[in-house]
Amino acid sequence: MAASFDGDPRQPGPSTAVEELEPEAGPAEASGAPRVTLDDVLAEPAEAGLAPLPAPGAQPLGAAMRTARIAAITGRQARIVVRGAAGPVEALVAPEVDPEVIADAHARGDAVLIELCEGALPLIVGALTTQRPKALHLKAATITIEGEQELLLRSGRGAVRIREDGDIEVVGSRISAASRGLFRIVGRLLRLN
Repeated sequence: MAASFDGDPRQPGPSTAVEELEPEAGPAEASGAPRVTLDDVLAEPAEAGLAPLPAPGAQPLGAAMRTARIAAITGRQARIVVRGAAGPVEALVAPEVDPEVIADAHARGDAVLIELCEGALPLIVGALTTQRPKALHLKAATITIEGEQELLLRSGRGAVRIREDGDIEVVGSRISAASRGLFRIVGRLLRLN
C-alpha cells in the first residue's frame, strides 16, 4: 500500500491512508510474561529490574573467581580469609591442584585463587605469586636446567659455567672437593698449575 504525505507526516491528510499496525502477539505476551522493550535492554540492569545480559553467544557463568589468603591447611581442606568476609571460611583444594603448592603459598604468605559457586564450598584452584621470592626452593623427583648455548651458575665471586661445546669452568676463591668413596679424575691430560 502506497501513501503520500503532505505537510506533517505525523498528521494524515485527507488523501492519506495511514494504517497503524499492531505487532502480533508473541509467545511472551500470550503467556502473560512481561514484555521486554529496547529501553529495558539499554537501561542499567538495576533500573530495569533485569539481570545483566551475557555477551552475545556467551553462556552465563555459574561461578565467580576471587583471591584469598590461607589461614590453615590440612590435606585437601583449608581455612581461607576472603576480603569482606567476617572471618575464615572452609574451602577445598581442587582435585587437579597439588596441596603442597597451596601449603607453600601459605608459608610464603601468597594469595590463592578461589572459585565461588552458589551452594558449594569455595574451591582453591591455584596459587598466585605476587612478588619476587627472597629464597627459591625447588623440590621434585627430577630437575632439569638446560641452556642451548651456555649455563651459568653464579653467586658472588664464585661461578660454574657450562658451554655447549662441553667446556666446563669452575671459578672461586677457594674450591673444595670431597668424596666418601673413590674420587676419580680422568682426563687425557692433567695439569696442575
